[in-house]
Amino acid sequence: MSQTPDSAVHAYIERHRAAFLDDLAAWLRIPSVSAQPEHAPDVRRSADWLAAKLTGTGFPVAEVWPTAGAPAVYAEWPSDDPEAPTVLVYGHHDVQPAAREDGWDTDPFEPVVRGDRLYARGAADDKGQVFFHTLGVRAHLAATGRPAPAVNLKLLIEGEEESGSPNFRALVEEHADRLAADAVIVSDTGMWSADTPTVCTGMRGLAECEIRLYGPDQDIHSGSFGGAVPNPATAAARLVAALHDEHGRVAVPGFYDGVVELTERERALFAELPFDEAEWLRTAKSHAAHGEAGYSTLERIWARPTAEVNGIGGGYQGAGSKTIIPSSAVVKLSFRLVAGQDLGAVEKAVHDWAERQVPAGIRLEIEFSPGTRPCLTPLDHPALQSVARAMGRAFGKPVRFTREGGSGPAADLQEVLGAPVLFLGISVPSDGWHAPNEKVELDLLFKGVETSAHLWSDLAENWRPAP
Repeated sequence: MSQTPDSAVHAYIERHRAAFLDDLAAWLRIPSVSAQPEHAPDVRRSADWLAAKLTGTGFPVAEVWPTAGAPAVYAEWPSDDPEAPTVLVYGHHDVQPAAREDGWDTDPFEPVVRGDRLYARGAADDKGQVFFHTLGVRAHLAATGRPAPAVNLKLLIEGEEESGSPNFRALVEEHADRLAADAVIVSDTGMWSADTPTVCTGMRGLAECEIRLYGPDQDIHSGSFGGAVPNPATAAARLVAALHDEHGRVAVPGFYDGVVELTERERALFAELPFDEAEWLRTAKSHAAHGEAGYSTLERIWARPTAEVNGIGGGYQGAGSKTIIPSSAVVKLSFRLVAGQDLGAVEKAVHDWAERQVPAGIRLEIEFSPGTRPCLTPLDHPALQSVARAMGRAFGKPVRFTREGGSGPAADLQEVLGAPVLFLGISVPSDGWHAPNEKVELDLLFKGVETSAHLWSDLAENWRPAP
């Protein structure tokens, strides 16, 4: 009896399962911690290792690209179909710091399998999710009999994501011609749960600022001068109090300009997810849900823009009292942005709003950190539907849709390359990204391999981007 494409993919993966895990373990042993300068040689070694492994996989081009910081890896494998779409896979090979004394049960850079789980720093975030594409493309070729992928396949695996990707946008701009793609697949994400496979359709952006307020030229006596001169700590408190209205909406004029509203279908799909708010609150170590009126908790964290006070300070902080009017105060704010919001316009709106809150006699300085733009791919985009179908074939069940409340460099790829960003990840919340005993579920890891194997044919068969 001849094999079906799905059974051929599965059989190939099973035959190569042990070798794949051995290779992944070898990569995980490299402590590629980008945040620690003493590990810079290890980050380079990680890039070199991956480039060599991609060459061994069959990629005719695999290069290490230097940056002003840590190196990235680029690879490409052209299709033999001149009309095939071009797909760029993004991930990262650097990892978070980790040490046994942080609470790990074993050495974080000595991978260990216990039951159906592989424990190591980077097992889920993000080496495991990058590496499943190597076996996936080989299974794709074996099942289809093709000499090259059904799509023009490119990979960009950066080395500084865990350090905030400070050089990533410049790298993408420098190599924009070689990175040109019809779609970007981000494999640095997760799904709802092992029982509920999901595809993320977007990430929020981020704007951050520090506001410094200055009053008297030095701390002064509150008895001699209080009530007669402006107090910067009071100004800081009033500024924070003015940030939201009574309905939980951000009160900065112009903040919501351009926001892409949730569709009724999206709201219905979010509502279908098995969300337990009480359990979510326990995870959040919080005691009540709160936010913009008229939206559910999932809608608030995935699809609505927000403003948060990250820190506020000023004046005397020691034991006892010190009756002063402080000379200065500080407020740290962050804003999560959604599709349709312009980063520059939001920063200007916040700056103008803050200046209007300050009374005469208080000088304000505001400084924004480098921001991140939001990204969103519509549910009906054909490439997104290909990802959902491929994942559905691998998991044998319907795939639902989510968004990501955090922020990342995916938006730079979307903006510079002008390509939709799609998310393909198999990690689950219990994998413990950035925490001790990070792990990946082996069954889900190989479902990722299967998804990757199915995806390239589905994209080629069902999507031909407009020239």
